[in-house]
Amino acid sequence: MSEPNLLLQQARERLPSPGVPGEHASRQELADLVNAWLYENRNRQGGLTQEYVGKLERGEVRWPNRDYREAFRTILGAERDRDLGFTRSRRATSVVTVADVDRKGFIRTALGAVAAVPLADLALPAQAIAPPAVVHPSDIAELRTIANVFTTWDHTYGGCLVREAVAGQLRFAVGLLKQSRCPAKLHDPLYSAVGWLAHTAAFMAFDAYAHDDARKMFTLALTCAEQANDWHLRAKVLSAMARQAIWCGDPDNGLTLVEFAMVRADRLTPGERAMLRSAQARAFAKLGRVAEAWRAVEDADTEFGRICPGEEKPWMRYYDAAQHSGDTGHALFDLVIDVHGPSVDRRYLDEASTRLAGAVAGHTAAYVRSRAISGIKLASLTMAAGDPEEAASIGGRAVTDAGTVRSRRAQDDMKELARLALPHRSRTPVAVLRHRIREAVQT
Repeated sequence: MSEPNLLLQQARERLPSPGVPGEHASRQELADLVNAWLYENRNRQGGLTQEYVGKLERGEVRWPNRDYREAFRTILGAERDRDLGFTRSRRATSVVTVADVDRKGFIRTALGAVAAVPLADLALPAQAIAPPAVVHPSDIAELRTIANVFTTWDHTYGGCLVREAVAGQLRFAVGLLKQSRCPAKLHDPLYSAVGWLAHTAAFMAFDAYAHDDARKMFTLALTCAEQANDWHLRAKVLSAMARQAIWCGDPDNGLTLVEFAMVRADRLTPGERAMLRSAQARAFAKLGRVAEAWRAVEDADTEFGRICPGEEKPWMRYYDAAQHSGDTGHALFDLVIDVHGPSVDRRYLDEASTRLAGAVAGHTAAYVRSRAISGIKLASLTMAAGDPEEAASIGGRAVTDAGTVRSRRAQDDMKELARLALPHRSRTPVAVLRHRIREAVQT
C-alpha cells in the first residue's frame, strides 16, 4: 500500500474553490488550474485530470514532471517540492513473462490465417440480413422499440456515437418497405414506424454535422409520414427539418417548414403545436423580427399549458417543461446575442436567463445533451451580461456535461462561450473555463 501524500491533500484543501464560494478546491478544479497555468506560462496543453491528482494524493505517484511540479508549487503557494510531498522514488519496470509470450503465440497459431485479416474486415458480415417475406405486427413493434432505444441514446450520448448503427437498422427497415409483402391493415403503422426510425437517424446525422445525410433521411421520414397519413409524425419531422435549416443559417427556410407543418394545426396535439411555435420563435429571432419572436414564445407557452401527456405520441415524450424552457430560452438567447447585443432590452435578457436556468435544473441525466447545451447558452448569456465569475461557474458545470456526449452542436456552443469569455481571460476562473473548453473540443 502506498503512503498517502497528506501534504498535497492539505494544501489543496486550503485552496479556495474558484467556482463554489466557501468551499475548497476539488481535485478537478486543481487539475484545471494546473492545466491553465501550463497553457499560460509554458504555452503547452496540460493533460492533468482529477484521477491523476487522486493518484498523487494517495501516494501512487510521488514525482510528477518538472512543469507540473512548478505549477503545483505556484498555485498552492509552496516554496519547495517536498513541501507538497513530492519526492523521488524508484520506478518498477514492467516485466513480460515467458507465459505471456507463450500465450500470445498460442493464440496466433490457433487462429491461423484469420489472424492476418484486417480488423475492419472481421467486423463485416459475410451474409446480408434479408427482410422477412411478410410483415408481421411484431416487426413493426421491433422497429418502434429500436427507434425508441436510439432516440434515448441520442439524448444521452449525442448523435456522433452510434450513427452507423442506426443507419444499418434504417437500411433494413427500408427493405421491409421495398421487399416484404405488407398486409393492408399494417401499411400505415409500418410506414409510421420506419418514419420514426428515419427521423431518429436524421437527427443524429444533424447533431454530427453530416447535414447532407440528415436532409436525405429527413426526406425519407417525411415521405413515410405522408404515406401513413400520420400528421403527428409529419409535424415532428418538419420541426426537426426547420431546426436544421435555422442552425445552418437559413432561418427563412426554417420558417417556411414550420408554417408548412402548421397547416391543419387543429389535427395536432398541444405539445406538437408548442414545439412548432418554439421553432417558429427561433426562426423569427434569427431573422431579427423581434416582436414576432416574442409573440411566438407566448403562443408556445399557451399551447404548452394545454398539454395532456396521455395524448402525446411516443416521440413527443421528450417535450417536457425543461425542453420547452430550453427551446424558448434559445429563441430569446438569439434576440440578446445576435440581434441586440450590448443594447439588449433587459426584459429579453432576464427572460432568456430564467428559461435557460429552468431547462438546466429540469433536465435529467437521460437528457444530458440538452442540459449541456442549455447550460452553455446560459453561461454565454451571463458572460455577455458582464458577470464573468458567475458565467465561469455555470459554464464549468455545462462543460462537464458536454464532456459526456458526442455532439458537434455542443462543441460549437462551447466555442461561442470561449469567444464571449475572451475579454475576461485574465480572471482565473475564466482562464480555467477556457482551458477546459479547449480540452473538451479537442477531445
